[in-house]
Amino acid sequence: MTNVSPRRVGALLAVLTLAACAGSASARGGDVSAPTNVHGFLLRADEPATTTFPRTPAFAWNPVQGAASYDFQLSTSSSFRDSGIVYQCPSAKCPELPTPVAAPGLSLPWITGSPHSLYARARAVMPDGTKSGWSASFGFDMVPAAAPTPQPAPPGVLRWSTVAGADAYEVWLIDLGVHEQVYTNVLDERELYTFHWAPSWIGSVRWRVRAVRSDAQSDERVNGMPISSYGPWSPIYQSTNPNPTAGQIKLGETVSDVIGTGQSTDRAHRLMPAFTWTGNQTLDGDSAELFRVYVFTDRQCLNPVFVGSVVGSPSYAPRPEGGLALPRSTGEVAAARTGYLRTLGTARASDKYATTFDDQQLEITENEAAQTPTTTLPLVGSSGQSSAFLQLSSSDIGSPVSLWDTDWPQGGYYWTVVPVQMVGAGTATLSADAPQGTTTVLFSGSASFKVGDKVRVGASAGAEVLTVAAVSGSAVTFTTATLAAHSAGDPISLVGAGGIVYQDMELPQDVCAAGRVARFGIDSEPSLVAGNDAFASGLSSSGRLTSAVKTDSFFKAPVVSWTPALGADAYEVQWSKSASPFVPVAGPGGAAGIMTGATSYVLPLDVGTWYYRVRGVDWSLPAGSQWMGWSDPTQIVVGGPQYKVIQSVKAKAKRHAARPAAKKRR
Repeated sequence: MTNVSPRRVGALLAVLTLAACAGSASARGGDVSAPTNVHGFLLRADEPATTTFPRTPAFAWNPVQGAASYDFQLSTSSSFRDSGIVYQCPSAKCPELPTPVAAPGLSLPWITGSPHSLYARARAVMPDGTKSGWSASFGFDMVPAAAPTPQPAPPGVLRWSTVAGADAYEVWLIDLGVHEQVYTNVLDERELYTFHWAPSWIGSVRWRVRAVRSDAQSDERVNGMPISSYGPWSPIYQSTNPNPTAGQIKLGETVSDVIGTGQSTDRAHRLMPAFTWTGNQTLDGDSAELFRVYVFTDRQCLNPVFVGSVVGSPSYAPRPEGGLALPRSTGEVAAARTGYLRTLGTARASDKYATTFDDQQLEITENEAAQTPTTTLPLVGSSGQSSAFLQLSSSDIGSPVSLWDTDWPQGGYYWTVVPVQMVGAGTATLSADAPQGTTTVLFSGSASFKVGDKVRVGASAGAEVLTVAAVSGSAVTFTTATLAAHSAGDPISLVGAGGIVYQDMELPQDVCAAGRVARFGIDSEPSLVAGNDAFASGLSSSGRLTSAVKTDSFFKAPVVSWTPALGADAYEVQWSKSASPFVPVAGPGGAAGIMTGATSYVLPLDVGTWYYRVRGVDWSLPAGSQWMGWSDPTQIVVGGPQYKVIQSVKAKAKRHAARPAAKKRR
């Protein structure tokens, strides 16, 4: 700001001009210049210019003197026809823009043109409502990041590089005709190994992989244009596996974005890992061809937080669509040995055929019902009267196959693997008479029953079908009493196909006590909101478009950006007057923060020193606990406008006229 002495102020006819958007309200429509230099960016408005983006960018333009706010539009039409409008401000989905920046909170389609297929433009709105003409359009394209590439992995695991902004990955096992979607960067090869350990089955696999992105805010695209959820398929990759090793089971590495060896010096996983091992024998030397992974919070392996499904591979990585559809009869087992099993999918929650070594029924984590997002924060652009929230259906998410953060290395998880055997699919008979009206019968034989099974009791002439309520050793209790009497030796059998139950061959607490236990940690990746300076851009107090690299203070609402976090499906943004304690201030809609599917947001701040933070939301975590780690609070200062004294034309003329007389007096 220019310093002016009181004496000189008295000699000048001065007007106070507020730079940029707080300026004079006297401009007439014909005098209002259109904004210039509309452009997109990912982190800062002054980063190197580009017209190609892998995710929805923020936008900025040079301010117009005197503007009170701005209108902004995105379109697939260079002439901005109504049918081409994709996004616009102000609207029900976008608040008024008080400064020359915009941060659309929606996903844009992969789209390219000649030279471009998407266009942005802005115009100024003066305090009296007069609007400038539209700016020249900024043409740009949306191009996905390169496909993932293979990374080293132990036998039985496919592993690939992560893609910034990906919510999930789809893997295509080409020779099997299998497509699987996962929220991590690893996939076990359970289909190849389960019920076939021969080299001809497991020796090699051809596969492709592509990144998946969510579209949680699709209703914000004005013209309803659909977008693809996928990036490009990778080339065909081929992975090979050695023959499985016999001997006692030994735990191997945990593998995701990092490789863990069970040491405290390991880096924490940012994504759910795959678990690997060698060997196939119990502590007593019994051999098995099936296995189950457990994850616990304690070294004694008493408090499980994750129970894996049965796999035949020397590896396990959770899948949101459930475990394999395992055979339940000897005939189905024979068929499984000559083909590939498929994932349970929507039938996963009904799969209950798993028991512990001590005959307790197991609830398999990846077979749980699909998760529902638990977020209740308003979307970008929501007002106090809006009911718009970030919503996905549970079918978009799948089972809760990720784990909560730990304070690694102080805190962490413990894991082990136990062999599994098939029990049942045999025959059974009543071992004692069962009188009419009884609810419990005794049986003997090789069949196995579990709660919920439909069971046929009795000889063919007087047989009846009952539902199992409880099983205790050789006693079966039904939900209703028998309608007829049955004699010892009468058959008792499952109704329908199958009867196999998949039972652990060891207790986790026993194998953990024997040393078959390893440790790992998970720390969700916080978004990066600053480098040496904050990723912030906006209007400087002197009225120029700038970034935090060049200013310590912004005027009105700056736009802040952040890097995508691994595993994040959406983001929460909060702002506070203090860094510690961080006390969130209510945003649009009255909530303490906002949700967005994008990686930028215009902060609605008034004058003062503020702190903001960002965290991801991971829908694959259990409902109610889907938040990821916060970024460090980052300072941002919002100052008032700077004023400067400007001489009027009349004052300048008077001063110049006085100069020759002054020379004469000398």
